[in-house]
Amino acid sequence: MSLIWATRGRDWGFRFLRDGGNADPLPEYDRAFSRAGDAPEVCLRVDERVALRFPDPLLRKDRAGRVIPHEFVVFPPLADRIGSVDDGVRLVWPLVENDFARVWERPGPDATGRR
Repeated sequence: MSLIWATRGRDWGFRFLRDGGNADPLPEYDRAFSRAGDAPEVCLRVDERVALRFPDPLLRKDRAGRVIPHEFVVFPPLADRIGSVDDGVRLVWPLVENDFARVWERPGPDATGRR
């Protein structure tokens, strides 16, 4: 499943935890989220991709007390099944939730090996 995933942890700022197979996921991420604004929940189709943002389903917070957001660029074929934030949470979150549970309290996400 190809996706880009950016999030932050309890003590670390935004990082890419999955790169969607891109050596540098930032240009693809920027392209997908360029029209997304800063709403806490976003589901925006950009060409064949979906820019998806939602708060942590378990409402985990960083040290500053902010609920941690998760941002994804989802590629086909999974993107074809996402038409709402609820779809995204249902279909994408199970793919990453265990990875995040392992790293969110660590000093940095790199200990898991970036995918």
